[in-house]
Amino acid sequence: MTNPHDDAVTYEVVNGAAWVTLNRPDARNAINSAIRAGLFEAVARFNSDVEAKVMILTGAGDAAFCAGGDLKEMAEQRLGPPPPDFIPYFGRTVAVDKPTIAAVNGVAYAGGFLMAQMCDLVVAAANARFAVTEVKVGRGSPWAAPLPWLIPPRVAMQLLMTGDPIDAVRAREVGLVNEVVPAAQLREAAQELAERIAANAPLSVAASKAMVYASADRGWHDALDEADRIWEPVYLSADAQEGPRAFREKRPPQWQGR
Repeated sequence: MTNPHDDAVTYEVVNGAAWVTLNRPDARNAINSAIRAGLFEAVARFNSDVEAKVMILTGAGDAAFCAGGDLKEMAEQRLGPPPPDFIPYFGRTVAVDKPTIAAVNGVAYAGGFLMAQMCDLVVAAANARFAVTEVKVGRGSPWAAPLPWLIPPRVAMQLLMTGDPIDAVRAREVGLVNEVVPAAQLREAAQELAERIAANAPLSVAASKAMVYASADRGWHDALDEADRIWEPVYLSADAQEGPRAFREKRPPQWQGR
C-alpha cells in the first residue's frame, strides 16, 4: 500500500515492520516538497497503525538512501533557514514513541544524514556513505546538534567542518551505525532486527527508548530518577505479569501493550 501523496513516499507493513520508503530514485531520493509531505503522512500513519510495531525508513533503488535536500527546488524558492517542521524530525517536530530503524542503502548526505540520525537504530549496506555536506554549499546543519551525543565530538567536528563522507565501516566504528551488511542483504537484515524488537513487550520497548533519550538531557542522578518514572507503569502493567507467567508455562507471551 502507498500513501496518497503521489507515491513520493510509500508505506508497507511486513510482519509488524512498517517500511517507509523515499521513492525518488532518479533524483537519489532528494528531499523535495512531495517527499516532505509524504513523510509527515507516513509517520502519522505509523503512529496510529496498531499492526506496525517498528518503522524502517529507507530509500528506493540501490544508489542512495537520501542525497539531501533538492538543491534545484531550494534555488527556485531561495530557501532561508528551514522551519522547525521542515521534515518530521522524530522526537523533535513529531513524537514517535515506537522504535525506528534507518536501512541505509547508499549515500546519506546532508538531509539524508539527518534522517539516519533521527532514527533509533541504523543498519547500513556496505556501500553506504554518510556526510554532513552543508559546508560545501554554504548551507547550515543545526539539526546535527545531537551528533556529539551519538559519536565522539572530534569525529563530529571533522564531519561538520570538512563535509567529507565516511564509509559504512567507519560509521559503525564510531557508533553511528549498528550493523553493516552486504547491500543484497540489507532489507532482510533490517526486517530481522525489526521482528526481534517487535516480538518483545511493547511497553518495555517504548520505555527503553524513552529512557535512552531522557538520559541525554540529564545528569547521572536526574537520569536515574527519570528512569524510575518511565519504568513504573511498565512494572504495573498486565504485560509485566504475562512475561513471567508465559515463562513458567513454557509458551510464547501474548503481549497486550497494557
